Amino acid sequence: MRRGEVRERLRELVGTVTPGDALPSERDLSVRLGTSRPTVRIAIEELTGEGLLVRRHGRGTFRALGKISQEVPSSADLPPAEGVWQSELLAYGVTEGDVCVQRLRRVDGIPMALEEIRVPVSVAPALSEKDFLEGTLYQRLREHHGVIPAEAVQTTEPTLLSADQSQLLGVEPHSPALLFERTTRDTQGRVIEHARSVYRGDRYRITQHLRFGPQSG
Repeated sequence: MRRGEVRERLRELVGTVTPGDALPSERDLSVRLGTSRPTVRIAIEELTGEGLLVRRHGRGTFRALGKISQEVPSSADLPPAEGVWQSELLAYGVTEGDVCVQRLRRVDGIPMALEEIRVPVSVAPALSEKDFLEGTLYQRLREHHGVIPAEAVQTTEPTLLSADQSQLLGVEPHSPALLFERTTRDTQGRVIEHARSVYRGDRYRITQHLRFGPQSG
């Protein structure tokens, strides 16, 4: 069983555990999942980095408590980020009706982020690797595929980079990072993109301008 499959099966198992409760031992998990303990350990580290699990020294691994979520309205007409952004494709393929892409984003030549993007083939049947390398994806969708992004729901939270992610971004293993997860819809209400991105915590930040009304909490 591939490591990614082990991680996703473990993610499903975690979903059956009450937040705050302990998971079975690595040994028991390896038997249940039919894989080796080192593979289970890596999957646990990755889910810990996502904030789904918490490891407590000498006590075991626990499902993390739920996060408090707050919506902050913002304009979709955002100014571009600083620097010259470039993309490098790490993986490209079509799976279960989606175009699936993994890419490394650099700013002024320095690794900045890793992105996993899924676009339904039905939305843009002629989508190609070029669309993920030149310009921005939304610009390419508008100008070359007649798809107009209209709105998105995006969450942001802190995380820790896995060993593989750290190597690609040129930082120490388990360095802090920002995790973005986004679902985008077009003017027809269709889902046109699912994206999951991790940005280096030492080089990336977000500034928001907030306005407060009389009922603001």
